[in-house]
Amino acid sequence: MQITIDIDSEVPLFSQLIFGIKGAVEQGAVAPGDPLPSIRQLANDLNLNNKTVAKAYQLLERDSIIQTKGYRGTFVHPEAAKNVGIDLNEWVMSKLEDVVARCRDRGATDSEIRIAFTSAMQNSIHKGG
Repeated sequence: MQITIDIDSEVPLFSQLIFGIKGAVEQGAVAPGDPLPSIRQLANDLNLNNKTVAKAYQLLERDSIIQTKGYRGTFVHPEAAKNVGIDLNEWVMSKLEDVVARCRDRGATDSEIRIAFTSAMQNSIHKGG
């Protein structure tokens, strides 16, 4: 698996890493069950901070592209090829844009929407969300 990171790009480093791993899955460079480098090893290989790789791995695991098996390591998820086209961030943004537009249509100001959003996030945290 060959991943290239452009430190001069406007695209965040962790996003470039995610795109690289998803691309490897799409192209068949890695198959379900294949082992991936540890966070430390990949960070070292790409000259990245461990936290950058950890963030990418966390998001890839959330999206069922990779799976971590404790001390045995990190592997390509069995359903990775099916899940590689799903972009949760894009979906969330779409939903939020719809809500913001509906709030504005009803006359809410941006300030009111921000305050309500912050409040909703806080309420969600307190409810265990």
